[in-house]
Amino acid sequence: MAPRTYLEDILAWHRTRAASDTRDRGDLIRRARDAAPVRGFTAAIAASTRLAVIAEVKRRSPSKGDLAGDLDPANLAATYERGGATCLSVLTDTEHFGGSVADLVAARAACSLPVIRKDFTVDARDVCDARLMGADCVLLIAAALGAGELAEFLGVAREVGIDALVEVHDETELSVAVAAGATLVGVNQRDLVTFAVDHDRAVRMGSVMPAGVVTVAESGVRGRADAESLHRAGYRAVLVGEHLVTAADPAAALADLIVD
Repeated sequence: MAPRTYLEDILAWHRTRAASDTRDRGDLIRRARDAAPVRGFTAAIAASTRLAVIAEVKRRSPSKGDLAGDLDPANLAATYERGGATCLSVLTDTEHFGGSVADLVAARAACSLPVIRKDFTVDARDVCDARLMGADCVLLIAAALGAGELAEFLGVAREVGIDALVEVHDETELSVAVAAGATLVGVNQRDLVTFAVDHDRAVRMGSVMPAGVVTVAESGVRGRADAESLHRAGYRAVLVGEHLVTAADPAAALADLIVD
């Protein structure tokens, strides 16, 4: 029997929690619709005349352990804004990434940038929670969801007024995402089974993105050369975490990724 993967373990944990959630979905949707206005995550990327950088507040990862466990999310968010970030990404998964809802709230309050809640969305109530905690965008991972779930969660996101970044890894997942109505698509260069980075994955996928989709390359961006390669491949944005949180000067490291 093959050993369990990182993704399987993480999803099992989140689905177990979701199964015990007794909150009324309709009530959450109504509350989320009435939440404070969003900042426009997709619109900010689409409006950028240069390669947009989605800078991530990330304390640790399951594969590498602590990266910046003692970071100050508010200070880091302000630093990213000063460095020229277009958007923020904040990990809220506590069990596997050391993040929290408090990290997202503090980071968003410290800057004027739109923020994506980076977590494993497995239930429609997770979409509502993202909106209620103040996120401007929610992450939906195609590899973690059935086609029906993906379409359902995209519908809930539209209903409550939050953007959704649909993450894919290959052409098959891209087809499912587009069929479900995704308009913001991220290609994760990191394999969610092995957590290894394939730098050619996003370049290959960039050539098959349909017109009208706003594209993001995620994970494994190591510096300007990677950013330039992804920009040439047609991406509108890169989502960068480890490279920035481990840099001696995160603002300078971020500024170096902004390609004209």
